[in-house]
Amino acid sequence: MKSVKILITVLALGSVAFVSTASAQEKGKGRGQMAPAARIAAIEEAVGSLSAEQKTKITAILEKSAKDLQAIPQDERREKGRDVLMAANKDVRAVLTADQQAKFDAMAPQGGKGGGGGGKKKN
Repeated sequence: MKSVKILITVLALGSVAFVSTASAQEKGKGRGQMAPAARIAAIEEAVGSLSAEQKTKITAILEKSAKDLQAIPQDERREKGRDVLMAANKDVRAVLTADQQAKFDAMAPQGGKGGGGGGKKKN
């Protein structure tokens, strides 16, 4: 009976640790950075349907850029991270057709560039 209680306790603690770790990994994808699947959905919404080959290539590009961003020290991410994101956008754009490229170019900029002033104008 005592071993059953120990087993249940160990399983409960293991479950809590697993959920905490999985949650932390999801949050650790970077502030403001979309997961590749979400980014592909946003691209597809903007440019129209993507072929399976385009999705595969874009997923690889986005996963590589995410790894590259994670490799940059935190204090250098603002400066160097912008370069990584711009390179990824350039690579994604190269995968698209000419019509898709025009629509992609019209998308809201990624990585916090441009737009977003949102505050009151100073006179």
